[in-house]
Amino acid sequence: MSSSENRHVVPYSTYIVILLVLLVFTGLSILVTSYELGPLAVSAALLFATLKTTLVLLYFMHLKFEERLFGVMVSVVMALFLVVLVITFFDYSFR
Repeated sequence: MSSSENRHVVPYSTYIVILLVLLVFTGLSILVTSYELGPLAVSAALLFATLKTTLVLLYFMHLKFEERLFGVMVSVVMALFLVVLVITFFDYSFR
């Protein structure tokens, strides 16, 4: 690495806060499964999983501090994954 590159330094307190938020979301997703919510339980679990994935991508994989191109590429991959998931659920629901 050359000395002219911009470097970002994330304090440990940020990582600790993100870890605590991830643990809270994990606890909430476990708590949601203990109640009988029907189809909303799956939706809530997927929502918490999406939020946790976003936090991991932004902070632990440093996408928040990278060029926008990397964020666009990850977004395209996630959108493609979502399309494949929706098509799979449509196929499953019409069998």
